[in-house]
Amino acid sequence: MVYLGFGKEDYEAFKANDRAGSIHMLNLVKLRERAEYEDGTDTSGQEAYATYGRLSGPVFERVGGRIVWRGAMEQMVIGPKDLQWNLCFIAEYPQPGAFLEMLKDPEYRVAMVHRQAAVADSRLIRMDPIEGGTGFGGDDAKGD
Repeated sequence: MVYLGFGKEDYEAFKANDRAGSIHMLNLVKLRERAEYEDGTDTSGQEAYATYGRLSGPVFERVGGRIVWRGAMEQMVIGPKDLQWNLCFIAEYPQPGAFLEMLKDPEYRVAMVHRQAAVADSRLIRMDPIEGGTGFGGDDAKGD
């Protein structure tokens, strides 16, 4: 199954989870070889996503967002071998409402056209950042 955006139910669940504090959004993105624009614009998925980044960047910064981690996928160790991500990064927002504010911004909506044209598949996972620990389960992992 391919995932390119979220539906109304997911959006409403996100809004309902309005806890205090920052959120991290894990982004895994597979780009199309050639972007698919409704108007037939011919460019690569990489170029279209770069346009999305250039146009959405000021909005992302304006709502207080920042990239806290970025990595290049080298190898699928556990998982489907045919699923490779071109872009892997974690974006931080100062609070959940900042992400929602970005989505509603008119400049961001213009940028989204380029993301939709560029992306073949994606995952967006909201996370509550916690301090690192010494073990895989974390220092405060419970054995319940």
